[in-house]
Amino acid sequence: MGKYSIKELEKLSGIKAHTIRIWEKRYKVITPKRTPTNIRYYSDDDLKKILNISILNNHGHKISKIASLSTSEMYRQVAELSTEESNFELLIDELTICMIELDEAKFDKLLSNYIVRFGFESTVTDIVYPFLEKIGILWLSNNITPIQEHFISNLVKQKIIVAIDGLAINTQKDADKIVLFLPEEELHELALLFFNYLLKKIGYKTFYLGQAVPLRDLEEVVKALKPRYLVTCITYFPKGESLEEFITLLSEKFHNSELYITGKPVFDLDIKFPKNTHIFQNAKDLKNIFYLKS
Repeated sequence: MGKYSIKELEKLSGIKAHTIRIWEKRYKVITPKRTPTNIRYYSDDDLKKILNISILNNHGHKISKIASLSTSEMYRQVAELSTEESNFELLIDELTICMIELDEAKFDKLLSNYIVRFGFESTVTDIVYPFLEKIGILWLSNNITPIQEHFISNLVKQKIIVAIDGLAINTQKDADKIVLFLPEEELHELALLFFNYLLKKIGYKTFYLGQAVPLRDLEEVVKALKPRYLVTCITYFPKGESLEEFITLLSEKFHNSELYITGKPVFDLDIKFPKNTHIFQNAKDLKNIFYLKS
């Protein structure tokens, strides 16, 4: 069971901590618990309720009316809203609740419905990515378990793989080749998988190597394929090692290719990158760059 501070509830729900405290006292919508050292905290059930209250309140329902609803009635009204509205924040909150409950069937159904309504690409960029950023708060506060992380990652991964399989393969011999890889110890591949989808959809000949690729193996692949571009994402880099030196090494070893890199540790570097190394912000940025090149 998760234990959330009021600040974490504020970040996840968008409701100010001051407002949550007023609603606690006036409407008894949730009741915080206390640790043995008298520190207030909130449970998973409290978070789910606050998320649902936030959804209804943001759609014009007065808090006094919401507070009078039973939990099941509140959930029913939220479900009705989600089928009528195209508000992405509402849909992101729905996915968050499914994750907390480990409700695989509902999570999968919601994702499938979003894909039908908004298209695969928009679902990932406008709903899934912001959702993953939002639950990053749960990772940072240790309120998400490895089970929940794997549950979410695998379901989203399945959708992306199915979408990639549905794309045509470029069979032209002179088509530009792109190798996508994650460095050693880098395991978070959802973003890279989606990059593969976007680049393949544009019409590039992509070669997806996946997570934790040893540098020696990457050298062999590049030597054999001679790709014009390399694309990677760095979200983790071992302490005590130099990310700047690693990027310089990549640029030197693969000097005949253009290297495209993204990831927060890369953004935080205050350096002049090598000539054949380019930094991009996100999936939309990558799509725009390579669409213009095609």
